[in-house]
Amino acid sequence: MSPSASAPPEPTPLPPIVPPSVNINALDRLLAPLNTEQLLRQVIVDAFPDRTVVTTSFGAESAILLALIAGIDPATPVVFLDTGYLFAQTLSYRDRLVRHLGLTDVRTVAPDPADLAREDPSGDLHKFDPDRCCRLRKALPLEKALAGFDVWISGRKRFHGGERAALPRVEADGRFLKINPLADWGEDDMARAFADAGLPRHPLVEHGFTSVGCFPCTEPSGGGGYSRAGRWAGSDKTECGIHGPKGRGALT
Repeated sequence: MSPSASAPPEPTPLPPIVPPSVNINALDRLLAPLNTEQLLRQVIVDAFPDRTVVTTSFGAESAILLALIAGIDPATPVVFLDTGYLFAQTLSYRDRLVRHLGLTDVRTVAPDPADLAREDPSGDLHKFDPDRCCRLRKALPLEKALAGFDVWISGRKRFHGGERAALPRVEADGRFLKINPLADWGEDDMARAFADAGLPRHPLVEHGFTSVGCFPCTEPSGGGGYSRAGRWAGSDKTECGIHGPKGRGALT
């Protein structure tokens, strides 16, 4: 399951690496020849065992990365944020995919009830301060859930556009080494991988949702070639802020 037509030679295993001392450019060059599966295996099994975590939204595209992870080590920790505003279809899809793929360490995390009571007692913070709402319901609980990990695997891709258009496969994100194994995949690669692996789609995809987040802030994309067009529609906001240390800072 990879966008490349032919697999490169089997790589030499990486030596143990401590993320705070990683030379990102050197590591990126070292990993560049690897296809997606080889990259993930190097990270999860060879270079960073027991120090790697995957984050997922169980959204429209999530099954591809999770299937790759499950094929390498189904016990890899997977963190899922339940913001309290997710579609019921997302929660049922999570349960279905976990069973289908045999993932054994999926950790569902939620906002602190005390934080919600203090910051969003009426449940309408998203209407007038969506950035603060994302920080409250996503960034803060995620920061706690990632404690103890050094390497973070995300499912972002360049074809999402915006801030992701020049996304590298390897980057630094605060104290984390961030791995974006699907960064260079295109929409055709994703569609082909879904079909080849027989993976179930998110139930909302057939209703026009090409990206799925919280229900108050997500609409069908309406076409137009931008897969995230339905997220925070009608505003300038395009990211929830979890990818970047500033977005995960404490509420002030």
